Amino acid sequence: MDTPDVSKLRVQDDDGVGSEATTAPSVEKIQQLLKTKDDTSRFVGLALLKSVLDNSPELQKEKGVIVSLWNSISPKFLDRLLRTGSQSGSDQKNSRDMLDLAVAVVHTFAVLLPDDAKQDTKLLGRIPRLAKAVLHSSKETTGVIIETLLTLVSIPDGAKSFANLDAEDWTSSIEIAPEHPHVLTIFIWAWERGTAGLEDERSREAMRTKIDSGIQSFVSSFIGTDATSLLEFISHILRNLNESLIPQSPKWLGSVAKLVRNLSTNRPTAASRSAYTNCAAALLVTYPQSTPQVLFLDKKDAPKPFSYLFINLILIELRATLPSLLEKLNDLDYPRTSQRLASALEILTAFIGQLIVWTEELDNPKPGTDPTNLWLKIPPELVLKLSRSIVETLSVVMEYLRDRWDASVAGAQGLHPEARTSNAHTDFGSRKTLAWDSKDESAATDAFILSAIRAIAIWLRDDDGDVLRKEGAGLMDMFMELYQSSSTSSQLNGLDYRLPILAAVEGVLQTSKGIEAFNSHNGWRILADDMLRILNESATPNALLRETDLTRRTWITPVLQIVAESETSTPEDWMSVVTAVAAYDVPVIQGQQRLLDFLTDVLQLAATLIANAGPGMKQRYVHSISAIRGIAEQIKSLVKERNGTAVELDDIISTLDS
Repeated sequence: MDTPDVSKLRVQDDDGVGSEATTAPSVEKIQQLLKTKDDTSRFVGLALLKSVLDNSPELQKEKGVIVSLWNSISPKFLDRLLRTGSQSGSDQKNSRDMLDLAVAVVHTFAVLLPDDAKQDTKLLGRIPRLAKAVLHSSKETTGVIIETLLTLVSIPDGAKSFANLDAEDWTSSIEIAPEHPHVLTIFIWAWERGTAGLEDERSREAMRTKIDSGIQSFVSSFIGTDATSLLEFISHILRNLNESLIPQSPKWLGSVAKLVRNLSTNRPTAASRSAYTNCAAALLVTYPQSTPQVLFLDKKDAPKPFSYLFINLILIELRATLPSLLEKLNDLDYPRTSQRLASALEILTAFIGQLIVWTEELDNPKPGTDPTNLWLKIPPELVLKLSRSIVETLSVVMEYLRDRWDASVAGAQGLHPEARTSNAHTDFGSRKTLAWDSKDESAATDAFILSAIRAIAIWLRDDDGDVLRKEGAGLMDMFMELYQSSSTSSQLNGLDYRLPILAAVEGVLQTSKGIEAFNSHNGWRILADDMLRILNESATPNALLRETDLTRRTWITPVLQIVAESETSTPEDWMSVVTAVAAYDVPVIQGQQRLLDFLTDVLQLAATLIANAGPGMKQRYVHSISAIRGIAEQIKSLVKERNGTAVELDDIISTLDS
């Protein structure tokens, strides 16, 4: 870049009047002072430069001049001022003055430099010294340092530079975080944006260890405070950080759970409720095995255990907010509200899962286990009371889902899809004219909807009550449309509804109303098509299936089996499953018990369809029946020991023979 002609600069005096003849040389003089080798002259030059820039709005707009002035400053001299100012000594005032001036100058240029110049290491290279200086600066200068670091870490290389600091160099910033919440934002940007280029496992492991240590230091710094901002910080990190960088088996988990417990039982404000709800949900999702035991831990003989009080708070929050949520879809704070409610539902889902396990342990204790020593200690009368409250809350959740879905796809409760006769064409695609929904995202892309279905699903599948199951049957159209969208669309922002919907439908199908709703909304075709798709993928040699796909193939056949057994006569169009299974080419299976179990379940489903078919239909499918029997014999030969799979295959062969 060419050096601008500073002799023609017009800089305002303190009274705002420009004087080219008297002030222009002062800019040249500043550059001369900055370029000398004498530290005293450099210091004077920096002081003059700061004063001139602060009082010259017109000069601040001259980007070329700003770059020229920045190039006149020695980065080593700036570092020396920052280092000297960060040391305690006899001349405390002079040291503090050096630090204040160096910080002010760096901050000024961090704001004024053009974007391309901010990428230079001359500016970003000051990050380590700034990070160390916060503990030794005045309150005012500390604020300026934080503002400067915020500006610098917003630049990708700046975020990387801060993330690559030694863990000890983070300590100073972490210690002041309780008084300066923006420090948390600095770490969020550094950890999320500054770690993107870590490719090898050793680098990722080193960064994961540093982040683990950093969070532990944050927890220590926030002891004695309500820790609201810290809990929001931890929940944000756990939800957004690269999965490979999330600490494994962290030692701070119990301490954070204790902060959640303390905050939730001490008259929390709205901000506090959001913080402990989001953080508790993030911990339960990230560490599902270890979090429940520290979060829901109850004291023995407590009149009202913490887990009971905590879940009641969550249930009250849901029942109080959901009835008026629909009218707030387009409010500015809806994303925060939706996130908080989604977190509340994730907590409820995790607790219901633990309650089921706890109940099973009480009913069928393991040998040598004392049921009174289980970590979840809720008296039977409170369990009953809590169960009624959960049912009431889930009923409210289902009512909201019905209203939200109707508003999203039809515009009026119960309006048949055929009434959606015309489209409105917008920049975001075509939508039905009767639909009404959030202007920013549809119901299908709202993470709250997924969390709601998860909570409903685990209760419907494992609770024996028919009241909620019948209410769930009223959501079957939504379940099937979301399931189909998850299978065929990439427009759901990464949300996959299939597993929770399978669990919910399995519970709903325990009622005749559920069977009727499933058949009315094309459930058989949607789920059978997905099952056959999984079957074909499983036949591919060395197929790389995700864990969710492996789980789905385990869950999907029992759901279809329930429906198949409910029919006294197999419908003709369902026999397409029999034809597809008969044409299946069994792959080479070595030690893949889960695949053997899935294939056995598919054969069992085909056998049920055949057994319930009329005589004429059986005659038409005689070749398919023979082929399926051959597949059953082939799979049976792959079972190495006499186990449940082998017995089931014998039953299938016997059914087909009969």
